[in-house]
Amino acid sequence: MISLCKTSDLTIGGQSVTLAEIVSVARDGRRIRISSDSAFVDQMARSEAMLAAAVQRGIPVYGVTTGYGKSCGKRLPKDKVIQRNGASPLHFHGCGTGEPIGIEETRAAMVCRLLCLARGYSGVSRQLLEQMAAFLNCGITPVVPCEGSVGASGDLTPMSYVAAALGGDREVFYRGKRMPAAEAIRRAKLAPYAFRMKEHLSMMNGTSMMTGIATMAVERAGRILEAAVCATALSLHALKGKAHHFHEMIGEAKPFPGQIRIARHLTRLLQTKFDLSKLEENSPECLQDPYSIRCTPQIAGVLDDALQWISGWVTTEANSCNDNPIFDPDTGLPLMSGNFYGGHMAFAMDALKSAVASLADMSDRQITLLVAPQHNRGLPADLVGITGEDAAFNHGFKAMSLAASALAAEALKNTMPAASFSRSTESHNQDKVSMGTIAARDCARICTLTERVTAIHLMAAAQACELRGNVGYRPRLKMLLKHIREVVAPTRKDRPMDIDIEHLVQSIVYSDLFYT
Repeated sequence: MISLCKTSDLTIGGQSVTLAEIVSVARDGRRIRISSDSAFVDQMARSEAMLAAAVQRGIPVYGVTTGYGKSCGKRLPKDKVIQRNGASPLHFHGCGTGEPIGIEETRAAMVCRLLCLARGYSGVSRQLLEQMAAFLNCGITPVVPCEGSVGASGDLTPMSYVAAALGGDREVFYRGKRMPAAEAIRRAKLAPYAFRMKEHLSMMNGTSMMTGIATMAVERAGRILEAAVCATALSLHALKGKAHHFHEMIGEAKPFPGQIRIARHLTRLLQTKFDLSKLEENSPECLQDPYSIRCTPQIAGVLDDALQWISGWVTTEANSCNDNPIFDPDTGLPLMSGNFYGGHMAFAMDALKSAVASLADMSDRQITLLVAPQHNRGLPADLVGITGEDAAFNHGFKAMSLAASALAAEALKNTMPAASFSRSTESHNQDKVSMGTIAARDCARICTLTERVTAIHLMAAAQACELRGNVGYRPRLKMLLKHIREVVAPTRKDRPMDIDIEHLVQSIVYSDLFYT
């Protein structure tokens, strides 16, 4: 359940917002306020008037005086337009399948739809925005099946569930329970929304669901990145690795900003006043560390750099008007176009999921270095945490390394670009589709898998540092280890560690523990 926070309200009034502000509503329960500024109110009213004028003049307005999709050749007399609710697209798009999209992602999608409609191009009322804001502020979240969008005419099917809930139909999550939308509306002392012309379609015809999922994926990817870098620093210390692999001159020679930042972060974490010859393995065969350690700036730096442009793309999409049709504010002319097409989100999410999965692979390889006695430079096999007779009958991180490999393999398997699987749909009207929602869902799944791999990596690296016994020579690592131990305990004798994994995942996702 989202706990409503006491931060100042986020005002929606046609202006752009940041991804962090969207997350603050979706995750932290920050309240939404629809602007009462006179210029914004007038803009929304003018847009509504343009729609009404077009209908009165007999100008074809897609989805208002015409059929939907391939049926746009059908025309509805203007005296029947107002009574069109019985033919709402919400009804026949109620065909979603699969588990519900996450509550945070759905809330982010609702914020994105608010931003889209508040641009003032759609011909919808301010009252529709107020209903969405009321749902968000009361913590009412529509139940949205995850499957069924090709991401081209936007997220028609998933967003139909959001729209239907506003009107009191279908189901929602409210106060920790799943219930009929009408019941939640009654409990929250709201009223079902009565849609005006075009408003059904404007709720559905756009990229808001994929963008909401993408927004949360960007947030999660950034947190995974920081945690994976911390785990790498712990791993390098435990393996008596070489800190000079992250020398600043290396970044000057290959100046990708992400690579440079990650190297600096690792250097900061590994900082010590102690003699490095006492902390690093100096045997001839250990002149260079394995790639998963040595190349962490070059591996993780890809994600760091990618997040810069991906965040920009997602921010642009979230603050865009991706509805169809929209109205030219100068002439009132209805413009039928394709802003609902999710191509940018598909490409961004296909790229992001690849970069995140690469971190899962990197962490899995480092875990193997830590547990394998032929690679871990003198640590106990499988990081068994006890000595003596009982050590032979304990298995330490043996199964944890297997689990990490399974998770990493699944993450890598899901990196196939969703955009490459465009299908012709809807009687060959939607003949080229983005698959943006599938790409975003894939990315969210890969984030989930990689969070778990990273949690296992952190646990293994922390155990390894304690077994090595000299982490105190690096103050930042000592503090990091202390914080990890406040979440999960060391592993001495064999015990289940599934709950520990989940606790550490929660720290990765919701705390600032790894922003050292």
